[in-house]
Amino acid sequence: MKLVQLIEWLRARMRLVVKVCLVVLALLVILDALPAVVDKSHAHTEVEKWPGFWAVFGLVGCAFLIVASKAFGKLGIMREEDYYDE
Repeated sequence: MKLVQLIEWLRARMRLVVKVCLVVLALLVILDALPAVVDKSHAHTEVEKWPGFWAVFGLVGCAFLIVASKAFGKLGIMREEDYYDE
């Protein structure tokens, strides 16, 4: 029951939740840019030394997987809802 109350409380304060998430994201990118926090001396390529590279890479990879799977599904895997009723 407390979980439902928490979700309702968060939904009522959606702008605050978004602002807090953006602040946390900005702090993580700043921490990633500090050489004392994250050792990037063993990076294989130059782009791996960019702050937040792997986060952006993961986001783009997930977006690609979603778009590709939807396109693949529409090619023939997905059926109409009344497919078995016919």
